[in-house]
Order: sequence, then C-alpha cells, then structure tokens
Amino acid sequence: MPGMNLLRAPGQLLGVGLAGALLLGTCACADRAGSASGSSAPQGGSPATAPPTPVASGPVTAVTTVLQEGDGPPELCLGGVAESFPPQCGGPEIAGWDWDAVDADSAQGTTWGEYTVEGTWDGEIFHLTEATAPTDPPALPHDPRLDPDNAGAVGDDTSEPEAQKLQDEVYGDLGGLGGWIENGYVWATVIYDDGSIQRYADGKYGADTVAVQSALQDVE
Repeated sequence: MPGMNLLRAPGQLLGVGLAGALLLGTCACADRAGSASGSSAPQGGSPATAPPTPVASGPVTAVTTVLQEGDGPPELCLGGVAESFPPQCGGPEIAGWDWDAVDADSAQGTTWGEYTVEGTWDGEIFHLTEATAPTDPPALPHDPRLDPDNAGAVGDDTSEPEAQKLQDEVYGDLGGLGGWIENGYVWATVIYDDGSIQRYADGKYGADTVAVQSALQDVE
C-alpha cells in the first residue's frame, strides 16, 4: 500500500490515516468550504477555552484505510499511513466492522485495507453503515480562502519562526490530523467539523487566520 503525503493541500484525498506520525517521522497531514467568520464565544459568555467535539447530525463518509492490530479495535486511519510492512496507522474506532465482508490484507497480526466508508460520527466512534471498494474521494467545493484575493492574515513566509509557532500551536490545540500554511492561513484538518471548530479557531486566533477542514464529509 503506497504511503501518503501528509502535508496535504485542500481538495485532495479525504481519507488518510490518523497516526501518520509514523510516516517520515511525524504526521502532518477538508473544511467543507466552511466560513471563516463567526465567534467561538458562547452566547453571553467568554470565548471557549477548548475546541468543541461536534457530532455529525447525519451520515458522513471518507475514503480511508481501515486497520486492526492484534486484539485492538479496527480504526479509521484518517491522518496518514506509515510505509512499513505491515502498515501502521491509527485513528478513531470504527464500530460494526466485519473483515469477512470485505477484501483485506493480513500480516504479522495486522489486518488492513482501503475502503469508502459511510456511517455516523458520535464525536468519538465511527459507526459503520456501509463499506465498499475505494473510489475517488468526493470533490470538495472550491474554498474561497485559496483565492489570492482572499489571503489570510498569517502571510506565506513559512520560514518565519512566528508562523511556525502558530502552526504548531493550532495543530496541537485542534488535535489536528495535519496542517500546513497556504495563502496566509494555517490550514488544519480535523476528524469532523460542523463549523463549530472553525468558529472556535476564529474566536481564539482571529478571523482570517485558521482554515479548518473536515476529514469526514457529510453525505449530501
């Protein structure tokens, strides 16, 4: 199974593995074109001090590797996959998975495969409703934050220590699957965002600073 570049630009594959820190030493690995406006402050209160953990109100999907090591639970590898043999990755647990119902590879106590999965997300566990052979990831709508005329406040000199410090802070704060700087924004991919994580980031870091993307995509 090929490895994946975890410094992934918007609009590329949605399904990549969460524990890709094993790939090339660290893992830095699809806002549904979410708005960069709004505030994370609760009504009548202070700004939130921790990012929310949104629950999907309907079915979500991803093209991703599913991997199970030993007696552990099967997991969705939404952030990256190490090019070892067997591969190594990790992520949220997937409930309702049946290896007998899909084609898979197995070696040294690890079973894995790449699939298009659909199910529900409760904020901690992905509950499977369907798994099929992998297809091309669904095309993301164009994110206007990529337009040069909509450049963000961070700037594009990624060698600047302050920019790197901010990227690291955002990545750690949001529990990011990956991150990069492009068109003046710190981009951060999270497991799932319904817009509330973006609002939290805007409230904490300022508008036009962080662009949140969601690895699990709502099924239209």
